Amino acid sequence: IFGNATDKRRDAERKKSKIKGIKINCRHRTNHSIPLRIEIISELLLLFPDRYLTHSIFRHLVLERVSRERELQSERESERECVVAAAAFGAKDMANPRRRHHLHNHKSNALRRFIPAISAIFGGFLVCFVFLSFLAPPPRHSSGHVVHRAASDGDNSNGLALFSVPTSGGKSKYDIWRSRESEFFYGCSNASSKFAKADAITRPNRYLLIATSGGLNQQRTGIIDAVVAARILNASLVVPKLDQRSYWKDASNFEDIFDVDWFMSTLLDDLHILKELPKNGPKVYTMRVPRKCNERCYEKRVLPVIMKRHAVRLTKFDYRLANRLETDLQKLRCRVNYHALKFTDPILEMGKQLVQRMRAMSEHYIALHLRFEPDMLAFSGCYYGGGDKERKELGTIRRRWKTLHGSNPDKARRQGRCPLTPEEVGLMLRALGYGSHVHIYVASGEVYGGEETLAPLKSLFPNFHSKDTIASKDELEQFAKFSSRMAALDFIVCDESDVFVTNNNGNMAKILAGRRRYFGHKPTIRPNAKKLNKLFVNKGNMTWEEFAAKVRSHQRGFMGLPNEVRPGRGEFHENPSTCICENSDARLKSLRKFGPGKESTRREGEDTEDHDVDDDTEVTDPDSDGDVILQERRPVNETTSDYDGISSDEPELEDILSD
Repeated sequence: IFGNATDKRRDAERKKSKIKGIKINCRHRTNHSIPLRIEIISELLLLFPDRYLTHSIFRHLVLERVSRERELQSERESERECVVAAAAFGAKDMANPRRRHHLHNHKSNALRRFIPAISAIFGGFLVCFVFLSFLAPPPRHSSGHVVHRAASDGDNSNGLALFSVPTSGGKSKYDIWRSRESEFFYGCSNASSKFAKADAITRPNRYLLIATSGGLNQQRTGIIDAVVAARILNASLVVPKLDQRSYWKDASNFEDIFDVDWFMSTLLDDLHILKELPKNGPKVYTMRVPRKCNERCYEKRVLPVIMKRHAVRLTKFDYRLANRLETDLQKLRCRVNYHALKFTDPILEMGKQLVQRMRAMSEHYIALHLRFEPDMLAFSGCYYGGGDKERKELGTIRRRWKTLHGSNPDKARRQGRCPLTPEEVGLMLRALGYGSHVHIYVASGEVYGGEETLAPLKSLFPNFHSKDTIASKDELEQFAKFSSRMAALDFIVCDESDVFVTNNNGNMAKILAGRRRYFGHKPTIRPNAKKLNKLFVNKGNMTWEEFAAKVRSHQRGFMGLPNEVRPGRGEFHENPSTCICENSDARLKSLRKFGPGKESTRREGEDTEDHDVDDDTEVTDPDSDGDVILQERRPVNETTSDYDGISSDEPELEDILSD
């Protein structure tokens, strides 16, 4: 190994360079384990068999190792001080990373051991839930809801406001099938002792004839007023001729619809009635009187003519008698309307069968005079969201009558002149407490929009009937060709209903409202359209409970209750206050039974409901042909005729809108 000095020097330098490389390699390794040291020493022994050199190198490595151990110990002490400080300040995240990792792995392993048990438990719950769902009973209808999309100006910003309508009518503190305090009132139309018999006042050779106009109920008002007019003139009345040339094209005569013999015999003490003029009687003189003509008007305009001509025919005799007359004449009106005018036996029998079939299906039922025909909508000038198609169709109908000006749908709706849609009628009834189980009989002509328009109402009240659904074609065949006879059938079913709902202010609505007051104040609901239309527009912005409460508030005074309308207000046929008397004995018994406190408490409770009154309502009403005057202010619950204010130059319009 030891050569000459030069060789030794070269070998020493070469070995030093190798030792330096090994030392550098050791510094770049972090794991100073025993196998590493053995590996390094083995390499050195191969390079330097000399023990001395090997020992020197190893001693150098050991010293370096001691120095490194001291540095590591110093680092660990610093780290322990940091951990203690972090624990003192609650900073657990500064703990030893390796210890935190160990704890995390320990927790993860513990959770993994519980996963099978947790999965088994939840699986068992799921199986039990599926099994019980098959055994559970179906949901009750009383707790269900019908969801309506609120398609109105009051929808929220998304335009998707949902209006949830309950299938149940809810609970009411009052009986929804009868009028409160109705037992204290009754119809009274007997003549007073001062009212002379017909034989004493009728003048010979003095005859009054009339020509009615319009549909069944408009002609009915003409017949009633004709009896009173003949009494004022001290004349004999010839049985009225019905209108056979009007829009309805009905060829029926008086005796085809009304029992003429009953009519004459019932009024025997009040008026002389003839079926025809005497064969050798006087020539008939034709004339017309103004509308709303009172006793003095007839004495001034007609009496001189009939005294001279002896026989006078008054044409287009509808609403030709004043609303306010002396008491005995008003009671005569009631005797004619509620006792003398009786339908013929075939009509009565068929009508009674329809009522019996409704009663067989349900103890109570509602009759609805929907009045949503195209002509009514065209006359109202309202818009119902049908787009250009609706505007074109209804506009074409409206242009048939020159006296109708351009329509303003928004104004008409604000003023309450727009009939409610079938859906709105259904929502009103639900808010008033009538649930989906209630049976409804609908008296209506052709509904604009057909089944699509009726669908929302039918979804609210599935028990939906009409004379066409509860009677066969064979049964209706003898009436089907005559509009007045078909209307008479609807009249009977509506009159016998527990609740009557009208959607317009036409003659049938008014005649039935007065009749139902006279015979026991049976509930008669008339929509307060002015208030309800505003409510329907904004229904998407309120809950059902809020909506229902406001409907009940707005409908106060429109439910057919006693004393809703002050005596003398409104049309007499609608509010025959002169012919309604109070049963003081029944009232006294009630006070004795319940005490004055109970009675006064109930009345005070009724008055606590909110009820807005429109003091600024002005209504126009024709007093004569073509002349329109301002009437006195009417109460909010008073209705006006749908065709008030229409010129007599448009007879077809009056006929269409009359019933």
